[in-house]
Amino acid sequence: MTYLVKPKLHHPTLPANKLGFTRRDYEGKISTLCAGCGHDSISAALVQACWELEIEPHRVAKLSGIGCSSKTPDYFLGASHGFNTVHGRMPSVLTGANLANRELLYLGVSGDGDSASIGLGQFAHAMRRGVNMTYIVENNGVYGLTKGQFSATADQGSKSKKGVVNTDTAIDLVAMALQLGASYVARSFSGDKEQLVPLIKGALSHRGAALIDVISPCVAFNNHAGSTKSYDYVRAHNEAVNRLDFMPHRDAITAMYAPGEVIEVTQHDGSVLRLRKLAEGYDPGDRLAAMTHIATYEARGEVLTGLLYVRAGAEDLHGHLNTVDTALNRLGDQDLCPGSAALAAINAELI
Repeated sequence: MTYLVKPKLHHPTLPANKLGFTRRDYEGKISTLCAGCGHDSISAALVQACWELEIEPHRVAKLSGIGCSSKTPDYFLGASHGFNTVHGRMPSVLTGANLANRELLYLGVSGDGDSASIGLGQFAHAMRRGVNMTYIVENNGVYGLTKGQFSATADQGSKSKKGVVNTDTAIDLVAMALQLGASYVARSFSGDKEQLVPLIKGALSHRGAALIDVISPCVAFNNHAGSTKSYDYVRAHNEAVNRLDFMPHRDAITAMYAPGEVIEVTQHDGSVLRLRKLAEGYDPGDRLAAMTHIATYEARGEVLTGLLYVRAGAEDLHGHLNTVDTALNRLGDQDLCPGSAALAAINAELI
């Protein structure tokens, strides 16, 4: 069996940032996802954003749960810290790590199944507590690793490959994050690198809970007719695919369009995804207006993309808890032990 390994040597003419790193220094292992998967485009956007921000890779801690999306941290920032948690528990593990060491940049990568189903409670508390993190949801509307069942973000009325209609209301993680108090909320499309890279850079630079919901179509199993995330390709080839365990090559779908413009993106199965980019004059500082804006365009069958809300001067979990500036994992016994006088005062209050 042959394994593809990226060469360690870089071409000497590759552009470098002020730290002396090239984009190759922010890459990871070769992806094992299906060719054309939108998740790989998100990984490429993360590489570009971190390179442009001149972030030292070892300052980043990337955490994930379970699913196709949660495999992707292996494909970028190979020199950073990483931890793959159990299904749906990434936010709580990240919260603990953040409390222990506030000096790292925390990047949580999850999927719609990982965050909107088993991890919904975890997601909610990370947002409302203002954990200082960039939380990226790679949203394809299906459970890709278990052959394409509906996820909680699948559109109501969409059909599975067996013709079963999804009767459940879709969970909108963007609307939920706004309601719960996230201080940076955005939505994008995996194929729109021009929009996604600046959104990631803004999230990484933001203090507080930053959510980016990225619509990332599945090339293999998202064959839900009418879904805003569908790639209903394998229906006609289902028997051959299952028997041979082979996915035909598909090019990643890209989209370039101006602010305020709506674009129809034709997917591999012929279904159409309607994306509308926020207009130039949109004010992302009004949380309630953002929620109304999302609902208005959703009723038109359009997916609104861009920076939907940001709260300047937001406070994170460390601010809420009034923790010390020093990372908690660096405090010694002398810092943690208040002394006998303080203990006596506490005991006196209990009498």
